[in-house]
Amino acid sequence: MSPVEDEVRGLYQRVLDAWNRRSASDYAAQFVENGHVVGFDGSQADSAQEIEAHLADVFGSHETAAYVAKVRGMEPLANGAALLRAIVGMVPPGGSDINPAVNSIQTLVAARDNGTWKAVLLQSTPAAFHGRPDVAEALTQELRALLSQPASVQ
Repeated sequence: MSPVEDEVRGLYQRVLDAWNRRSASDYAAQFVENGHVVGFDGSQADSAQEIEAHLADVFGSHETAAYVAKVRGMEPLANGAALLRAIVGMVPPGGSDINPAVNSIQTLVAARDNGTWKAVLLQSTPAAFHGRPDVAEALTQELRALLSQPASVQ
């Protein structure tokens, strides 16, 4: 793994860890000041401050599920910019299995910001695979295989 890939994967891990700890401030701290999030349900936040406020509301209103993730690819885009693609599943609070209804594809655009990798955009897209239940089930099984592994981005 190249140093850039290692650092961008580390950034992605920090984003997911902050979510799993329900820390809106730590999550937002992983983004550039004018960063963007597009959530699974289409909700958007368009600055680190908005991201923190939005997640503080989410975390304050209900228990959130924990992410399980697998990186599918990471590509440098230009000097100091990279694209990471991942699949994610979520384990409901108190649960031990993936909830297939919320499997998604995540795309992270990252950039070096004063020598540190930060998220510019994190977008989650539902992995519905309309009309292709076999593809949806294969993704669920791939994510389930991660449940027995340490809680890190694979």
